[in-house]
Amino acid sequence: MITGPAGPRGVDVCELLIGMPSRSGAGPTLLVERADAGTGPSGRAALAEYRALRRDVFVAEQGLFLGHDSDEVDDDPRTVVLVARDGRDPERPVVGGVRLAPVTEPDLGWWAGSRLAVHPRARRGGGQVGAALVRAACATAEAVGALRFEATVQAANERFFARLGWLRLADVSVVGQPHVLMRWPVHRIDALVAATKAPLQGLLAGLPGAPAGFLGDDGAPVPGSDLVAACDAILPSMVERDPEWAGWCSVLVNVNDLAAMGATPVGLLDALGARDASFAARVLSGLRAAAGAWGVPVLGGHTQLGVPAALSVTALGRTAHPVPAGGGRPGDDVRVTADLGGGWRRGHTGRQWDSTSHREPAVLRDQQRAVALAGPAAAKDVSMAGLAGTLGMLAEASGCAAELDVAAVPRPVGPSVGDWLTCFPGYAMITADRVGSTVPPPAPATTSAVCGRLRPGAGVRLRWPDGEYTEAVAGAVTGMGVA
Repeated sequence: MITGPAGPRGVDVCELLIGMPSRSGAGPTLLVERADAGTGPSGRAALAEYRALRRDVFVAEQGLFLGHDSDEVDDDPRTVVLVARDGRDPERPVVGGVRLAPVTEPDLGWWAGSRLAVHPRARRGGGQVGAALVRAACATAEAVGALRFEATVQAANERFFARLGWLRLADVSVVGQPHVLMRWPVHRIDALVAATKAPLQGLLAGLPGAPAGFLGDDGAPVPGSDLVAACDAILPSMVERDPEWAGWCSVLVNVNDLAAMGATPVGLLDALGARDASFAARVLSGLRAAAGAWGVPVLGGHTQLGVPAALSVTALGRTAHPVPAGGGRPGDDVRVTADLGGGWRRGHTGRQWDSTSHREPAVLRDQQRAVALAGPAAAKDVSMAGLAGTLGMLAEASGCAAELDVAAVPRPVGPSVGDWLTCFPGYAMITADRVGSTVPPPAPATTSAVCGRLRPGAGVRLRWPDGEYTEAVAGAVTGMGVA
């Protein structure tokens, strides 16, 4: 719920959703909150007020429906209703409302808004109530993990939605009246890519290049040998918050990097900074447990005390035939293989999926060998850029674009599509190979499926069950170019 005046108690909805500062310091003039049966008596009462308002607007006033405007969306328990209340009235009456719900079963991250209604007495002031509700609906859709959010609006309201940032898709007819299908652009995946990978080209320009054919790979083949080297650092904030998990992940991400290149790990080197010996011991306990689980020796490293938390690990592996990220070609199948077991790591919900800490060492080691056994044309492990962003990196290194079929992506029960496509999923590999290539049985405890295709161009787009596409990544992910 958005409530209260600006300051410690809350945020004035005028400033947050409408883009205008409140003219009164006494309190907000508009409150937007969720209303449904699960929010108690006040929520049920607000829901009843909203439905009555809808009938007044769409049946009595506009004559769009006969008798009532209820439909199956009202009966869907996943439907979210947002209502606007008049903050100046002691009774806090509902002066507007809107609903939003997933379009598909199961929820694939495609949501639609509908039944936006505003009381006649609240329509003055340039559409402030309607604008607040629309903006709240957009924020709610993104918060529940939607990657596609649309609405069919009356033609007379097209300009209103356009001013709020919505995009026109097509003219449609609803109950015999002209409407316009519009879409709210969701930039979640593109924003993640921009934050994590887009600066790389500028930062790395001028450094000695990777071996030919391996630009942008997870590891680097060491010239003149069969060694592959990989290096990853763990966020200092994560080391501080969860030192044992940071130690475990420092091994996990490096072993995954080697796995994506088809390399067998042979050793690790660690560099650890910690405020004291006790804290360092907690980090190293996680690192030690992970090294034991994957059967990789820690060959050496460096430890410094009395400094802020810092952790990085370098891994060495061996393979005579490293699998590049840039080996894909337009037309190749894209396959995702992931361990869907486990759950969100405590304190990292929506960001880090823990599929490894509960697995038997034999399972982890078999998963680590899976890419080497499959021998695909290209491979990359899913990392900071999330599944869609990592696919964009593989496509960029391969000199092409990619599309991802949202409904076909292996996904555990529970996480939203938005969270799953942008999180670190523990163990997940993206591979690309020629159509019809023989694929070995998936590694233990993993789910594997063809769920996309490489194509000419640049960027990543999502394919939806109705055949529509939405843009996930506009162009190159790193700017580093073709491998």
